[in-house]
Amino acid sequence: MNANSMKALEVVAMTTKTILLIYKEPNMQEVVKACLTDLGGWNVRVANSTLEGLRQAILYQPDSIILDISTGAMDEFLFLKELRTLPTTQGIPVVLLTLKAKWVDLQKTLFPQDKIAAVIVNPLDPAMLSVQIAKVLGWD
Repeated sequence: MNANSMKALEVVAMTTKTILLIYKEPNMQEVVKACLTDLGGWNVRVANSTLEGLRQAILYQPDSIILDISTGAMDEFLFLKELRTLPTTQGIPVVLLTLKAKWVDLQKTLFPQDKIAAVIVNPLDPAMLSVQIAKVLGWD
């Protein structure tokens, strides 16, 4: 590999966004991860629980967090609250993926301090997921 190729790889590595994907259901987790890596070109870290997700958010400070809240479990909302109280994670934008909840219902549950960048309702369009996320996060 020549010097120009190495420099190009360094630029890509510096500009590639990292997303923390918190998704409990393994099959959908793989689908969403593939969409984000293959179509979005992003680095994706995966967490199977909100506790693991919080640990990874603190350690790695990703550019964004994609959180599945389809189960509507209380730990997902506690995760958001804790995320916003920690100085190292409070500025990380969060995109919610949901199957059951409607945006109107979520507005009743979420508070302004949760700072949700967007809510994407399933069924997901795999071809458009990375485009939707890039748009709401202002990533070109």
